[in-house]
Amino acid sequence: MLAVAVAVPVTCVPAFAAHSGRSAASGDDDPGATLLPPLPVRLGEGNPCTGPSDETATGVTWSQTALGLPRAQRISRGSGATVGVVDTGVAPDVPSLSGRVTALDGADEDCVGHGTFAAGLIAAAPEKGSGIAGVAPAAEIVALRGTDDRGVPSVEKVAEGIRTAADRGAQVIYVGYVLRTGRTELTAAVAHATERDALVVAPAAPDAVPKEELGPDNKMPEGPYWPAAVPEVLSVVDFGPSGVRQKNAPPAYEPDLSAPGSSMVSAGPQGSGHYIGSGASLAAAGVAGTAALVRAYQPDATAAEVTRRLLDTAYPADTPRADPFAALSVVSDKSEAAPAKPVPAHLPQPADPGPRTRSLVIAAAGLTLVLLVGGMAAVIPRGRARGWVPPGRSADDASAAPDGQR
Repeated sequence: MLAVAVAVPVTCVPAFAAHSGRSAASGDDDPGATLLPPLPVRLGEGNPCTGPSDETATGVTWSQTALGLPRAQRISRGSGATVGVVDTGVAPDVPSLSGRVTALDGADEDCVGHGTFAAGLIAAAPEKGSGIAGVAPAAEIVALRGTDDRGVPSVEKVAEGIRTAADRGAQVIYVGYVLRTGRTELTAAVAHATERDALVVAPAAPDAVPKEELGPDNKMPEGPYWPAAVPEVLSVVDFGPSGVRQKNAPPAYEPDLSAPGSSMVSAGPQGSGHYIGSGASLAAAGVAGTAALVRAYQPDATAAEVTRRLLDTAYPADTPRADPFAALSVVSDKSEAAPAKPVPAHLPQPADPGPRTRSLVIAAAGLTLVLLVGGMAAVIPRGRARGWVPPGRSADDASAAPDGQR
């Protein structure tokens, strides 16, 4: 059975132009626009592998503009960062990824195309005649398979892919599918990656839900989803050009960030043509690319510090929106460094009171002497002038007094 390929019906993408040998499907209003083939989420039994696309998008997509990539990529292009892609595989011969893909354990064959598409959103370099580019167009890719060749994920494959990517030095690990089971195994795999300073990014909702996984009355599952529900994982949900999710999109479970994920354009598993797709997994690819930009620009930052930076600089919304330019350029008010220990104050020892006391005694004695001399200078001349006669008596009275009373 072929699952729904995208969360919304495939329509013309107004944010870019495409060319092909066929006439435009959108009519005379936009003769340069045409439908891109839809990206499958899974392949039914007996369905052929996804082939090359005959359509090439020539302009810049709405998602590139929404993420502010022209400004962000003037600061960092992801050179030196390695992103693990745990998905359906990544075709290493795709021109926009050529020379930058290391595929392990058979992950160089991508029958579905989802892993190659996601890797393009993360790290595709622009090609001549096309403006389509990934978030971190100079990053390296380590591809690992997390699904079978039909695109059905398994707990064991995803867990092993996360571990292997971390062991191979991936600084960011992208997981392209969600699982409703595997809490123990995937939590342990994420812990393994965290110990090796790798940041795991995963979708907080499935891109599409097969009929056999629907609940009673065709109710969609609501999570939790793994590995996104592991606390150390950066979980991501999608939004569209209008800034909101499609109403019929599967419910997301406690996402940390949101990013463009509707009407996304990227490479197919063969050739240089492009596909269109929608879903939370594609939004997670954009956040993984953003993390690669930051890790390349700040190579000494830990995975936890990069996570905090992405969250602190996100654009405010119901679910904060990833902002690559802000993550690279904004100086956060929240210091991630440990506070400096207070320096103890060193007060000088109290001075010896002896010299000060002696100085005060000497000064007081000097003042007393000055006052005494001043007083004598005023009294002696007057006494001499009066013949030392007390006030109120004349000199004649003094001479008439008996000798004993003078």
